Amino acid sequence: MLIDFFYTLRAAKLPVSVKEYLTLLEALQADVVGPNSDDAFGMDDFYYLSRTALVKDEKHYDKFDRAFAAYFKGVEMLTDFTKEVPLDWLRQVLEKQLTPEEKAAIEKMGWDELMETLKKRLEEQKERHEGGNKWIGTGGTSPFGNGGYNPQGIRIGGAGKNKSAVKVWEQRAYKDYDDTQELGTRNIKMALRRLRRFAREGHEDELDLDQTISRTAANAGYLDIKMRPERHNNVKVLLLMDVGGTMDEHVARVEELFSAVKTEFKHLEFYYFHNCVYDFMWKNNRRRFSEKFATWDIIRKYNKDYKLVFVGDATMSPYEILQPGGSVEYNNEEPGAEWLQRLTHAFPKFAWINPEPQGVWQYRQSIAVIQQLVSHRMFPLTLKGLEDAMRLLSK
Repeated sequence: MLIDFFYTLRAAKLPVSVKEYLTLLEALQADVVGPNSDDAFGMDDFYYLSRTALVKDEKHYDKFDRAFAAYFKGVEMLTDFTKEVPLDWLRQVLEKQLTPEEKAAIEKMGWDELMETLKKRLEEQKERHEGGNKWIGTGGTSPFGNGGYNPQGIRIGGAGKNKSAVKVWEQRAYKDYDDTQELGTRNIKMALRRLRRFAREGHEDELDLDQTISRTAANAGYLDIKMRPERHNNVKVLLLMDVGGTMDEHVARVEELFSAVKTEFKHLEFYYFHNCVYDFMWKNNRRRFSEKFATWDIIRKYNKDYKLVFVGDATMSPYEILQPGGSVEYNNEEPGAEWLQRLTHAFPKFAWINPEPQGVWQYRQSIAVIQQLVSHRMFPLTLKGLEDAMRLLSK
């Protein structure tokens, strides 16, 4: 079984080696994790063990989470009722997720009845179902599925709406964009090169061939070597990137952009935000609440010669932009619009890159609000859009 798991991780472009795979097998043989007191295998324990053994850089955690979920697929693969799978295992996994109040509420239906009903549904159901109050599906009142409502339910796949599920089968944290993402094309880099201003700086460690030839000829053939500093792109870029939520579907393209930016610009500073900028940002999404950077400090730290580039789909509730306390994560004292205006005032050369298709912009009220706040300097994440944005920033 784990050989296929190994190949699944490799297919997800995780740098997992055979040596690391053998380390995982050795740990399993040594019973580092195994059956618990009820003789049920601890999937959570196996998850953490395999991630520790196989993933050496936390920036790959999100890729690992997706590959792990794709391979094991929660109840869809773990509960194959053509074979004997103990319902006690499901019950124990669910109990780990419940508060005492939720455990009391679930007694209305009863654990045994809930688990037995789930088993029967999976045995009987042969196709996708939407709506209704019985089958595993979406948008209904069945205890099993997602997108609907039932006070004592098990969410299976998808996102919840009413926060009343007994068990959320998958949960992923925001991920850092992978700056090593390989580009399928050089077009993004070529577009970014419109924003170049070269200068020679640093130690004189590059041969100046023209001057060497000229000085050698002037010295009657005696070699006179001349050196000069290397030529570097002297443009400074402050990159602020939206992450999480609706940005998940744009991860691959933003990673390509991020990789290209890091290659092209020597002077690059980057931070993350969620939906709209507020009074703090962060550099590591797994520590976004413990390692915060005050937006005021960022404004004061970097000079006006930095080119400010926002990357985000600008898709959110307008309240998140215009109202104090509008953030979906905490009670912000000042609206995001205030912070956008402060940033664009501090860095006069700015642009907003939007990965959302330009054809839908007119249907998103929040995009219209952001466009006004950034003086309509919003460009799509396309080759022409990047070229237009770089041309604007280079003026």
